[in-house]
Amino acid sequence: MKFNNLAVALLLSFIGSSESFAGVGSIRTFDRTAVSLDAKKVSFREDSRRALVSGINKVADAVRVTLGPKGRNVVLERNYGAPEIVNDGVTIAREIDLRDPEENVGAKLIQEVAAKSDSKAGDGTTTSTIMTQAIVNNGIRAVTSGTNPVALNRGIRKAARVVSDRIKELATPVTGIEDLKNVATIASGSIEMGRIIAQAADKVGDTGSTVVEESQTLVDEIEFTEGLTIDRGYISPYMVKDQERQVAELVNPRILVTDAKIDNVNDIVPLLEQLVKTKEPLLIVAEDVTGEALSALVVNKMRGVLDVVAIKAPGFGNRRREYTQDIAIATGASFVAEELGITLDSVTNDMLGTADRIVIGKESTTIVTDGKQQDAIDARIAQLRKEAEASDTEYDAEKCTERIASLGGGIARIKVGAATETELKDKKLRYEDALNSVDSARELGIVPGGGACLAYLQMTMEKEVLDAMDDEDEKQGGLILLKAMAAPAMQVAENAGIEGAVVLAKIQALCEKDGFGNGWDAAAMEYCNLMDRGVIDPAKVTINAIENSASVAGLVLTTECLVTEIPISLSEEDTQRMFDQQNMSAGMGGGIPDY
Repeated sequence: MKFNNLAVALLLSFIGSSESFAGVGSIRTFDRTAVSLDAKKVSFREDSRRALVSGINKVADAVRVTLGPKGRNVVLERNYGAPEIVNDGVTIAREIDLRDPEENVGAKLIQEVAAKSDSKAGDGTTTSTIMTQAIVNNGIRAVTSGTNPVALNRGIRKAARVVSDRIKELATPVTGIEDLKNVATIASGSIEMGRIIAQAADKVGDTGSTVVEESQTLVDEIEFTEGLTIDRGYISPYMVKDQERQVAELVNPRILVTDAKIDNVNDIVPLLEQLVKTKEPLLIVAEDVTGEALSALVVNKMRGVLDVVAIKAPGFGNRRREYTQDIAIATGASFVAEELGITLDSVTNDMLGTADRIVIGKESTTIVTDGKQQDAIDARIAQLRKEAEASDTEYDAEKCTERIASLGGGIARIKVGAATETELKDKKLRYEDALNSVDSARELGIVPGGGACLAYLQMTMEKEVLDAMDDEDEKQGGLILLKAMAAPAMQVAENAGIEGAVVLAKIQALCEKDGFGNGWDAAAMEYCNLMDRGVIDPAKVTINAIENSASVAGLVLTTECLVTEIPISLSEEDTQRMFDQQNMSAGMGGGIPDY
């Protein structure tokens, strides 16, 4: 078992001291001669870069096998439950922890690339990882041969900007449900999943949202419900119920909506006592929940006394009040505000709103309404439309339009079915990737998939990229990025059992002859016009892959020193003593009463 130096020092200060407490005011001293603590390890120049590259390669080699329609799966061991079989790049990258601390730093860096691509575009994590590996490996050779790493980094970043701008110009806007279906099919690797996601996206429109849920059946189903989406998540992570998805889900909850800041637990005790009796879940929407009020809610949640989640009201300033009133109207809740003569301690069950289901994530909340307040919602939307027409500024009109979309947007619920738990988790990850890809495609349009877009740009943009550079070292950086752009197309081919360099050469020859949009369809194993065939990627995903890989890879190349913890292995006896001391410390704290 491994701990950092601080943890070991704390442990040994308890078990290695020859002194004891002699009375009040005495201090327990630590005998420094009893133990020897290792310092941190510092590596320089080639040694530091070699360790980082080794860690990056180990993660990238594990992830790259999943790319393309004929990519393989990766099995992840779990400390509890069955192993997980996944095809999702960022999920695989996050699971890797290397024994060597220096290599592990490299692994964490490439995990950051995958995580950034996942958070910004929701897909393209494998492409980002492969490109980072290619840039780093080619860049290290250039640095070793004497190229200035700082100028090399500048060249890589400049080239990334030039290529990204060109992709935006080449992107084709999404024109209909067929394009969405093709994007979802490529991202999920399943025609059936693509059809379901396209149907959901077409039904709810640009203003609605789609959630993925588990089903008890063996087949995938889709349901449509009216709902409301808020860009605020849970206040405390201790309110999460589903640890794997990091969400809290409330079924048939009651909803308290207020513009007050809740910090005194006595203000909400009467309401909590009523809800404990009825066993109904509770969502609190307030300006903030802090102090003893938050502590009481968390403790009761963790002990199973009350299923409660608190979120901050969306918006800022005067708009926060308007957004909060929208939530109150959509759920049928009384808006609790002191200026209206309603205080928190006077709230009763009749003043709480209702909903069919609420899913609260880290940064967003989806309220599935029960349809009881449709007339009130329609009246509110009509009022907002009048406000938008009468608004003095374009900004105010846009905000009114956003609120109308939020109130009127529907929710598509995709219920995922599978024969086993392992298959269910894999399908949910695929659905989430595909949904994010559809959103990205709507935002910036689509480009040919299968790495063909980057292969085309590598062939046609060399002069444009080199012209943007100021010196020879920067030009080397630009060429390194251009060379790395071939890696995704080659990996797709290699995962299908074909020589990557041969496929790349044929793609570029085809593009030179017939123009942009042509490439290799790995699923059908033939060369064709990928746009006509429906083998497409969101432009945003491709852009993010380039920008994120260039960012991290460039920083790795400029590394001259690496500082890491030296792990210290403890015996089982020392480990047990450490946990005993921690449990004793935890047991000395005071408790919080239940409500």
